[in-house]
Amino acid sequence: MWDKPRVLNWIANLLNALAAVMFLYGLVYVVVHLPIFPLREVRVNGKLEHVTREQIKLIADRHLQGNFFTVDVAKARDAFQKLPWARKVSVRKRWPDRLEVVIEEHRELARWGNIALVNSYGELFHAASDSDLPVFYGPGDGVAEVAKQYGIYSRILAEGTGMHIVQLALTPRRAWQIRTNTGMVVELGREQMETRLQKFASVYKQTLGGLKVAISYADLRYPNGFAVRKPEGLTPKRKTGAA
Repeated sequence: MWDKPRVLNWIANLLNALAAVMFLYGLVYVVVHLPIFPLREVRVNGKLEHVTREQIKLIADRHLQGNFFTVDVAKARDAFQKLPWARKVSVRKRWPDRLEVVIEEHRELARWGNIALVNSYGELFHAASDSDLPVFYGPGDGVAEVAKQYGIYSRILAEGTGMHIVQLALTPRRAWQIRTNTGMVVELGREQMETRLQKFASVYKQTLGGLKVAISYADLRYPNGFAVRKPEGLTPKRKTGAA
């Protein structure tokens, strides 16, 4: 090999190229890690009602290490995402010295039993809230379904009766039960729930709404009407035909 100038020249050129690449890499590494590109601003955008300045500052102090080039954006995003009220988080660098954080908060819709909150997308999240919220019950895979039906049933009840839902339950057999702010329990069953509730709401004001005593129970599972019950001790169960 030593008597082959072409091979020796090729090896020499290769070594020179490798040396140049390593030198450039080292130079870039040193320059990038110099304290000459500090992050001077962390700008947080989004309509924030629950995420506090103190929480943001704590995350910035703990997780935003390094300068503009070396800060770990993915790590920062994961840290903000762990905030109880953060639903979605995006983190971007903005030249020359800014980090932009966009936080979408959960919008609380209800409680899922006593274990979690439900947001407006029908997703569970764990956070503290002292808001007066309706309570949902159901199987673990039924959160989104219960949230969706809550919107439908709430509109029908509010328009026809003036009542609102304080508790909505989906049983393991997929039957629906409502409890209203007046204390009335409404049984919807497993089929034609919206139709049944609409029929009930359409005649409520002309029939039950005029009674001086609140109805404690309404069973809408009858094919041609519904059964109602006043509080015990006042009147027996009665059946009212649907209009």
